[in-house]
Order: sequence, then structure tokens, then C-alpha cells
Amino acid sequence: MRIRIVAVGRLKERYLTEGVTEYRRRMTPFARVEIAEIPEEPFTAGASEAEVWQVQEREAARLSRQVPGDSYVIALDRQGRLLTSEGFASLFADAALVGRSSFTFLIGGALGLHPSLLDSAAGVVSFSRLTFPHQLFRLILIEQLYRAFKINRGEPYHW
Repeated sequence: MRIRIVAVGRLKERYLTEGVTEYRRRMTPFARVEIAEIPEEPFTAGASEAEVWQVQEREAARLSRQVPGDSYVIALDRQGRLLTSEGFASLFADAALVGRSSFTFLIGGALGLHPSLLDSAAGVVSFSRLTFPHQLFRLILIEQLYRAFKINRGEPYHW
């Protein structure tokens, strides 16, 4: 299985890069995990709705260019479908049954994902109604990916 995480912004904190590196290593038996980072679009605090739209639109164009054509795209957004860890794991188990082996997860920047990405994604998933920093969320996502594969193997990591 191939998993691609396309995220706005670079990881800056050492503890986050170390955590992501560790979970990528743990994922090796289950899937190849690639991470593509695109630059954050600058904006000022208190940006108008039109300015927010433009920032999201420019980031969306860059994100879209990083999505392989054969990939099942899942946008991550706090307004998306809430899943349990077992429900998230079933995405991969169900995919395997129909021969799907390529997933791309989209993580937006500080202003979130442009609506066009949410509309065009095969799925929109939320891990919580809380807002997480997009850099921290990358670590949360890769840990949940690892947990999903352990669940699907019936291994005890998730207990």
C-alpha cells in the first residue's frame, strides 16, 4: 500500500520531526509513506474573507499538483466525517478488498483547505471537532495510520 501525506508548511519543531520519523519507520511493514510539503501562503492576521479565499486557492493549487492520479484522496478537515480508530482502520481494510492501494491525505495550512479540495476529495475525515496546529496534526495522522494497520492485523497496539 502507498500512502502520501501532502501538507501545507514544513515541520519546524524537532519533537515533531522525530515523532513523524519514528512512525514512518513503524509503518514500513505495512505501507510506503511519502510526505510532500508545500509552502505556506503568507497572510496577515485579520485577513478579509476574500484574502482567505485567495490564500486557500493558491495552497489548493499546490496541494493538487502533489496528488498522484490513481490515488484515493482524503481531505482532513474538522467538519469532516468523525471516525473511531476502528472506523479509520476499516477504510484500509475495505480498500484492500476492492484492490485500492494508493491513498493521499491532504492537510491544509492555518486557514484550512479550500472548498474545492473538500468537494473533489473522495472523503473528508475529521479526527476531532477541535482545531489542531497543522504541524502537530501530521504526527497525529501518521500515528493513527500506524494504529489502523495494527488494528487490521488484530495486534494489541490499540488497546
